[in-house]
Amino acid sequence: MGVRNAFYAQSGGVTAVINASACGLIEAAREHPEAIGTVYAGRNGIIGALQEDLIDTACADAATVAALRHTPGGAFGSCRYKLKSLEQDKLKYERLLEVFRAHDIGYFFYNGGNDSMDTAHKVAQLAAASGYPLACVGIPKTVDNDLVGTDNCPGFGSVAKYVATSMREAMYDVAAMASTSTRVFVMEAMGRHAGWITAACGLAAPADGPLLLLLPEIVFDAQKFLSRVNTTVKEHGYCAVAVSEGLRNAEGQLMGEAGSRDAFGHAQLGGVGSQIAQLVKAELNYKVHWALPDYLQRSARHLASRTDAEQAHAVGRAALEFALAGHSAVMAGIERLSDAPYSWRIAAVPLGDVANREKMMPPEFIGADGYTITDACRRYLQPLVEGEDYPPYAQGLPAYVRVTAPAVAQRLPAFRA
Repeated sequence: MGVRNAFYAQSGGVTAVINASACGLIEAAREHPEAIGTVYAGRNGIIGALQEDLIDTACADAATVAALRHTPGGAFGSCRYKLKSLEQDKLKYERLLEVFRAHDIGYFFYNGGNDSMDTAHKVAQLAAASGYPLACVGIPKTVDNDLVGTDNCPGFGSVAKYVATSMREAMYDVAAMASTSTRVFVMEAMGRHAGWITAACGLAAPADGPLLLLLPEIVFDAQKFLSRVNTTVKEHGYCAVAVSEGLRNAEGQLMGEAGSRDAFGHAQLGGVGSQIAQLVKAELNYKVHWALPDYLQRSARHLASRTDAEQAHAVGRAALEFALAGHSAVMAGIERLSDAPYSWRIAAVPLGDVANREKMMPPEFIGADGYTITDACRRYLQPLVEGEDYPPYAQGLPAYVRVTAPAVAQRLPAFRA
């Protein structure tokens, strides 16, 4: 195919380690000048491709690219922008190929979650139908850990480490004050439909400790919950609660739905932690505090899991290698080989097996009482939060980098759709 350029874009909510995947991809591409001319990054994700707003990553020297490995956020900008079906958004998909033709792009790498893998799959289908030679490879990313085709998602291990650490530390705080002050502490964790992040909070305490988990996989029963909180306070002196933002009531409604929707059509969630805290206060008359980590849990690079950082970097490198090996319409998925000692590898997973599917917490990971995680879940989670991978520090704070570069000269008329 000769020397051709690559396009890389970040999509959806960013993570503490998504830039490590960008680092792995760019570094691997630079090792193959016989095949890759340059890697263009879309400014603000796929929007950058539609608007022909491209960043030539050649502008970043080796030290800057290496520093991406420990920098949170999205170095090139991300977006919540969902392309619909090939029929509904035909002009937009065709525009992508026009931009790729104009800049001799033969490799398309999309770093994101469920919707992003669906888009990558559709682009691969259109390129094949159009006879345009384009290798399309998905790079997994999501703190929600709900992508199928991969044992775990880069980004999840670090948020899991953060929420488990935060919960453990908060529990020490509450335990010290419970005799005369706060008796119940509630922390709301991310997770729209799948309870992986809330489950990770379970690592903060033993199964019989004063910690309850409210998972979206389990319908919320207010009276049962209040009874359990009361019993826990009487046994331990206090109770901590981790609640998923995607918690549902008996009618199947999202308790934290704010009434608006994002660009992907997902309900905007938030505030269920406050609801749970108010319920406990009103019904049990305990002093309650609640916390909403929100973006803090997904941006905390200072507390990233070493396993997570290594895997995020590895899937970026593997994506490039898969493309050079002739693979297309695949995702670089993580395959677990064993729990102890923990070992894994990267495998090419067909995008058709990933797109529009969601990995929920399996029943065997949820305790029989519905408020705890099982030993099997702990064995799954434990290696994902292992190891520290601290960023460099300067003047007492983490030292991160920004990639600043002018856009590549446009070759096509402005696109409006």
